[in-house]
Parts: sequence; structure tokens; C-alpha cells
Amino acid sequence: MDAAIRTKNLTKYYGRSRGVVGVDLEVPRGMVVGFLGPNGAGKTTTMRLLMDLIRPSTGRAEVLGLDVRTHTIEIRRRVGYLPGDFSMYQRLTPREMFLFFAHLRRRSGLGWAEELSDRLQLDLDRPIHHLSSGNRQKVGVVQAFMHRPEVLILDEPTAGLDPLMQREFFAIVREAIAEGSTVFLSSHILDEVERIAERVAIIREGHLVATEDVGKLKGSAVSSLSIMFADPVSSEDFEGIPGVEGVSVEDRLLTCKVIGSVDQLLRTVTKFEVVGIKSSEADLEEVFMRYFGEVSRAP
Repeated sequence: MDAAIRTKNLTKYYGRSRGVVGVDLEVPRGMVVGFLGPNGAGKTTTMRLLMDLIRPSTGRAEVLGLDVRTHTIEIRRRVGYLPGDFSMYQRLTPREMFLFFAHLRRRSGLGWAEELSDRLQLDLDRPIHHLSSGNRQKVGVVQAFMHRPEVLILDEPTAGLDPLMQREFFAIVREAIAEGSTVFLSSHILDEVERIAERVAIIREGHLVATEDVGKLKGSAVSSLSIMFADPVSSEDFEGIPGVEGVSVEDRLLTCKVIGSVDQLLRTVTKFEVVGIKSSEADLEEVFMRYFGEVSRAP
């Protein structure tokens, strides 16, 4: 599959301070890829390098097959970018700012901006310095999507949005993907990334440590299971099942942890009469913390 974003040995140092080191990343066209990592891991640095807002110490990056250093203007016309520290012309209204951005991109009119603003309940004619932080974030979202870009690079795009607007934002992302766009977004709200992304790239201390499909990453997670049986059972019936650990039985109630698939456990469970099952499904945050725990223990 063609890559919308590709980096090779992308490295950035700020003097002696590390930004990112040797990042080899590919974001396939037409896919949502979540970019995950703790604060200071290098997510924002990577995105700024992709937009040629800062220059790499070594290595290179391409967006839509174009080198980011030599084709900056063309890339910016075809990409929607929302920085984590989005700055605005405070005395302009959103409408005036969107028209200004359209002019920079050699487009006329508001494009998709009017419909997006309506969906996000953004007042187009109120000066930006009178807007709340959540509404200013909406301005940033709209300017990134308004020209229906081929690629969207979004740094913490839901920051400051209330739950209803977050839901609308993800609906807009899905529509962009359906039209063929590619979305590369960072977030600390990991369950949101799980809901929208097909793949995640995990960065830690400036190094890209994993790129996985969300389903595969969750397959290594630990889920909690509670099963109530019609009659008392013995813990011995459930010990030694692959992927099952922490088995505890109290009369008719079995509790345990399951790593990955529950198939092997269910094959045993069906030998008994089951009254009810309660599952605490693994989410991406749990996977994320488990993964970093394993990395920290590695020699």
C-alpha cells in the first residue's frame, strides 16, 4: 500500500537535547493512524518536521511522495495541519480567518468551513479573542479540514472539545477517510484513538518503538472475566488453560485474567451451566501501559 507519510532515520536534536532519533515511519494512504506516547516522547516534534516547521538534524521525510524540505508549499496546500499550540489572529473572526487561509491556498470561498462550523456549533462572526478555549479549538479543527485535504496531520485535535463535539469530530474524520483522505493524529485520550484508528505508532523517548494494528495490539492485552455458574466449580478445572492466569473460585463464581483470546477458556466454560458472564474488555490504555511496562523491564 502506498504511504501518504514516510520518514527515514528522522532525527532532531535541539542542541544537546533529544527531539526524535532514527524514526522510520510509514502511514498508508486512506488510513487513520494514531500516534501515541507520553508527554515529551517526540510526537509534536515529528509532526512539526513533517510540516517543515523545523528542520531535521539528519534523515528525511516525505508527504504524498514529496520531500518535505523541497516541496513545502505544495505539501501545505494538500495537507490539513492542526498544531497542538495553534495560534490565531485574535482580532479576526473565524470567517475572516478561513477566507484568509483559503486565499493562501489559492482557493475561493469558505469551502467546507461553513458546514463544519455549523456542525461544531462555531460562531463564524464572533471575534476570536472573545471565544472560549473549546471554541478556539474548533477554529483549528475547521481550518485543518476546510479544504478537504489529502492528508490530515492533527496534534491533540480533541483537546478542549466537550464529549458531544468530540463525537462530531470523529464523525468528520470518518467522512474524510471515506473520501480518501489519510489521518495521522496524536492523542492522550487513548480510548478515542482505539475507536477511530486502524493502526497505532508508539513513540517513547524519541524512538519509535512499535507500529501495530489496533486489533493486534489489543490481542496482547489482559482482560478481566467474572463467570457465575449454576453449581459450584473447582479452580482445578480452569488451571493450565493457555492465556488464563490469576484463577480464583468462590463457590459458583470464577474470576480470572485472560491474555488475548478467550477462546480456550470458553471451551472449558461450556462444559458447565453458566448463569452469567461479566467481562472488563481491554482498552488501548491498558495495552499501552502494559507494553511500556514490558519495555522498561527489557534488558
